[in-house]
Amino acid sequence: MLTVENMRVDLGDFTMEGSFEVAKGARVAVMGPSGAGKSTLLNVIAGFQDATGRLMWEGQEIGTLPPAERPVSMVFQDNNLFPHLTAFQNVGLGISPRLKLSEADRARVMDTLQRVGLDGFEDRKPAALSGGQQSRVAVARMLLREKPLVLLDEPFAALGPAMRVEMLGLVRDLVAETGATLLMISHDPEDARLIADQCILVAEGRVEAPVETGAFLANPPAAMRRYLG
Repeated sequence: MLTVENMRVDLGDFTMEGSFEVAKGARVAVMGPSGAGKSTLLNVIAGFQDATGRLMWEGQEIGTLPPAERPVSMVFQDNNLFPHLTAFQNVGLGISPRLKLSEADRARVMDTLQRVGLDGFEDRKPAALSGGQQSRVAVARMLLREKPLVLLDEPFAALGPAMRVEMLGLVRDLVAETGATLLMISHDPEDARLIADQCILVAEGRVEAPVETGAFLANPPAAMRRYLG
């Protein structure tokens, strides 16, 4: 399980605090108003943002580890693809940052591209891929990293409704298949219903404990009701 104890993040103009636990294998939507600190929370877990308190995975302290050593794979809003590399190479970075790939590694990359629906697109660079295809490359790289904790910072926000639903379904199925724990930032209640078992509210400087998705959306906290209008 992921355990966050007495987290405190000083963001200059405001402070964010909270303690919560996420069960292993859970799928959690991180929701709340814009600017409340949702991305900051994921960055704390990934190691890109300093915070006080304790951060543990399966009882082991990970808050002192550098990002590369944490059991975390993160997909960013812009997918973080390298424009000069092909889809194959961008995915291969999930195995080797220097792209030193064995034949077995190359076979794994090709298999993963096929699993996310990109068979035949391996030689294309990001500029030659649609937004949905770029998102699939990022998801494939995340899969190859084989980390037990997956963080999604709205990587599908720029996609149209149909493509976004398709990508959320793909991630939901792949995460279920691998048993990974998922935290995904979302502004859309329908996205949360589609992919998440639970929701975490980030609002007014607080990170609240997870609540079952149906209950959370049926009776949203006051800060969430104000945000949704």
